[in-house]
Amino acid sequence: MPFYHKLGQIPPKRHTVFRQPNGSLYHEQLFGTVGFDGMSTLMYHVHPPTVVKEIKGQTNIAPEVALEKHMTMFSLQGFQLTPTADFLDSRTPVLVNSDCYIELAAPQQSMTDYFYKNADADEVLFVHKGSGTLKTQLGNIDFSYGDYLVIPRGMIYQIHFNDSNNRLFTVQSFNPVYTPKRYRNWFGQLLEHSPFCERDIRPPHVLETHDEEGEFLIRIKKQDVLYDYVYAHHPFNVVGWDGYNFPYAFSIHEFEPITGRVHQPPPVHQTFETTGFVMCSFVPRMYDYHPDSIPAPYNHSNIDSDEVLYYVDGDFMSRNNIEQGQITLHPAGIPHGPHPGAYERSIGKTETQELAVMIDTFRPLKVTKQALGLKVDGYEKSWIH
Repeated sequence: MPFYHKLGQIPPKRHTVFRQPNGSLYHEQLFGTVGFDGMSTLMYHVHPPTVVKEIKGQTNIAPEVALEKHMTMFSLQGFQLTPTADFLDSRTPVLVNSDCYIELAAPQQSMTDYFYKNADADEVLFVHKGSGTLKTQLGNIDFSYGDYLVIPRGMIYQIHFNDSNNRLFTVQSFNPVYTPKRYRNWFGQLLEHSPFCERDIRPPHVLETHDEEGEFLIRIKKQDVLYDYVYAHHPFNVVGWDGYNFPYAFSIHEFEPITGRVHQPPPVHQTFETTGFVMCSFVPRMYDYHPDSIPAPYNHSNIDSDEVLYYVDGDFMSRNNIEQGQITLHPAGIPHGPHPGAYERSIGKTETQELAVMIDTFRPLKVTKQALGLKVDGYEKSWIH
């Protein structure tokens, strides 16, 4: 995230002596991306972050692909995913490619017996149902319905839920996740025409420092394998940090929609970007205000990208018979548009209360075996009058 933040105690100068009250040194760690060229954070540990006591084993968690290549429009009933107690067990990949894994999850329990680190990918967790606290090395972030939790790769974290009714729509990105560059100036500051600004972004605000020795299980994902590492020190033993590379929350409810006299193209809804895909937020907004405008989107062809829509809430004006948690996939190369009657129904309407998350990928998405178990039969024929 391209702005500077700090929390806790840090020395006045990088890479210099910084002593604990007992006279021993704090242990400095650079947490960086893209070699030494990307965003980074310097953190200071009570104990070294390197002491491994045991590697217990490993588990293959690679997605099981059912359709490697296809040209079919899909709809999936996401809320039919059966809730699962454990956070990691609940994460179910449905659409995948070499740039991202799109997943559903319905975890019932907090992560209390282990910590988690994704060494492969940045993660964006969209909270559809539930609330709680994201606990990380760099501090805590409270979350609730509608929050995006952006967690950089390599960050050790736990999620603590307030109850058992939780639904997440998650994306693992194998390229760094940024705010869209057209919203930023050359210093990285979000510009006046951006639909959100730094005030809307919630970095960690409570830093818990655990000075504890023992056995701490950290489950680490690398190349679709989950490794169980036992460390000698609590991973949240950081007393302070500063930099640009940190987890944060952004609420979809803080996204300010860009509207116009006639229908605006999907990029006005963009919220995040990577080199492999973009993410967009469809939020309640005023409709187009030209006297002859047609608010519903025109038919369009995804020549260069697969389009995924995750329906969160409200009445999505371009689709018929859509429910909460439903996912649609419109693959590249096939034109699509509003369902029968939606084009005409939109004329004269002044606003929409829809809430949805969209992902456009620049490489084709593969469909997993788990996704086929959520498939809505006949969706590809739903444009027949």
